[in-house]
Amino acid sequence: MYKIVRFTFITVLLLMFACVSGCTRDAGKKAAPGSYTVIDAQGTEVTIPAKPKRILTMSLGTDQIMLGLVETDRMVAVNDLLDDPTTSNVVELGKKVPNKIGYPSAEEIAAFQPDLVIIPDWGDLSRVAVLRDLGIPVVVCKGPRNLQDIKETITLLAQAAGEAERGDKLLKMMDAKLAEITAKVEQIPASQRRSVVLISLMKNYGGAGCTFDEACKLAGVINGQAAVGLKSGEVMTKEKLVEINPDIMFLPSYNNHGNLDIGSVRAEYVDDPSLQSLNAIKNGMLIEPDEGYIYNCSQDFVFGVQEIAYRVYGDSFRQGPQEHLTAVDN
Repeated sequence: MYKIVRFTFITVLLLMFACVSGCTRDAGKKAAPGSYTVIDAQGTEVTIPAKPKRILTMSLGTDQIMLGLVETDRMVAVNDLLDDPTTSNVVELGKKVPNKIGYPSAEEIAAFQPDLVIIPDWGDLSRVAVLRDLGIPVVVCKGPRNLQDIKETITLLAQAAGEAERGDKLLKMMDAKLAEITAKVEQIPASQRRSVVLISLMKNYGGAGCTFDEACKLAGVINGQAAVGLKSGEVMTKEKLVEINPDIMFLPSYNNHGNLDIGSVRAEYVDDPSLQSLNAIKNGMLIEPDEGYIYNCSQDFVFGVQEIAYRVYGDSFRQGPQEHLTAVDN
């Protein structure tokens, strides 16, 4: 009975959206006062009727970006990992948004009655047309692969939220933080630069051409996977890991709110007899970095750079937990 009532509710809601959208289109072509247009990552012109107050974004990274641009009460829902300290650097902000989502369907998104939806281009883009047909403004953004992509996404999301000035402020804050880190990195002699391998639950992540690789470069660290020619999207075999022979191994800590046995994942490498000759294992350099930083694809990517430098080069790069850049005056 619950499922029938829920389905009926969502169906009625979708019909209401369709009616409102149709009436709006039939009312005339003139843009309403206060409306504005942005061009998304696919080159689509998206008209936003007014500064949005019920924003929903479809990834952890875009949630983190938006929470540096708008107040929490303008977010209608956020990713269900945003309040998990093993994956998020904005736990307290995440707790302030009551609705949590995973990977909702178009119908479930519409049920939140958002006035702006942000969808990365690596997601299920079939939802885009459905939501737009319902009259919901949808902006498609890049799935960032590097710092430039992150900056472009911040600018786009700031424009979509009607907060262009805050977007500019956020970019300046990033540049200032990176300049601070770079000044320290430049003092590390080339002979003391060390190599790292990221052991990720995403087994094809960490090679050349991803945000982790760029963060390593900015942190003055040798990314072992990239150094032997592995690209992002390619799986690092154990044979290749032996060839790399890293100074340090970054082990995963994500446990999906305690539902994942992360110990068995780490043991696959740490307890493997064929890997005991690795410098990282022999010297006990098996480190669990803050994953809320090193996988970060928002403005807080800069703290991922600092986290890598801290774990490799020590206390001169130390930072506190839950660091977050925001242009919002709290």
